[in-house]
Amino acid sequence: MRRPFDEIVSEHGPAVMRVCRALLGAFDAQDAWSETFMAALKAYPRLREDSNVRGWLVTIAQRKAIDQLRTAARAPAASAEPERIDGAQVAAAPAQPDRALRRVLDALPPMQRGALIHRYLGDLPYADVALLLGCSEAAARRSASDGIASLRKVIRKEDT
Repeated sequence: MRRPFDEIVSEHGPAVMRVCRALLGAFDAQDAWSETFMAALKAYPRLREDSNVRGWLVTIAQRKAIDQLRTAARAPAASAEPERIDGAQVAAAPAQPDRALRRVLDALPPMQRGALIHRYLGDLPYADVALLLGCSEAAARRSASDGIASLRKVIRKEDT
């Protein structure tokens, strides 16, 4: 018997949010998270009973994040000046609390960044990470290991 979808959201929602935040930052993560679960709800009745639900959701989240990044890349650049509406200044977006994590992850090569996000933030097994990255399980393990080593170097450099 298929589990109720709200149980799926409760169980896997935090992991999906971690992946969305890592890929997009805190400001855009909420939209990607919502879009992920809206798409998943629509497709859930067709999901095989033996499917890896977390891997399926993280795959959807990754695709939604890529869609958002592509849309943002096509959008006109925002002005440095705060917007004014009827003479009143609109408050700037709040600072992202995980800006340091975002900066460190952005410094990594794409395979290492993807391996770390999916393995440690998405809590996926290496077999699923390999599928998402389009590589072997051994290569996914190596990318995650190299990513951890690279993170340590970046963090040490920032601490000095």
